[in-house]
Amino acid sequence: MALRHIALFRWTDGVTSEQVGEVVDGLSRLPSRIPELRAYTFGPDLGVSDGTYDFGVVADLADEKALTVYREHPDHQAVLAVMRPLIADRASVQIHIADPE
Repeated sequence: MALRHIALFRWTDGVTSEQVGEVVDGLSRLPSRIPELRAYTFGPDLGVSDGTYDFGVVADLADEKALTVYREHPDHQAVLAVMRPLIADRASVQIHIADPE
């Protein structure tokens, strides 16, 4: 079975749309640089329900080894360096998903 990694973020007070745009720019480069990513989706919360986080990332990978490669990849670490000062809270979960056919 494949693996889905979901990360949710709440930004600190005062985070600007330009800062979020820098995060989006960095994340958008990752699929072309990290071949272990089978699917990669991210973006700001749409605000259609209460109690949500500000931003989410969903990464589909083959297995735990691929997740480790993604987490440790220098390009991913560079994006995290931009994100860390902006993050007030983070949650994540990894779940099994069916392998794509």
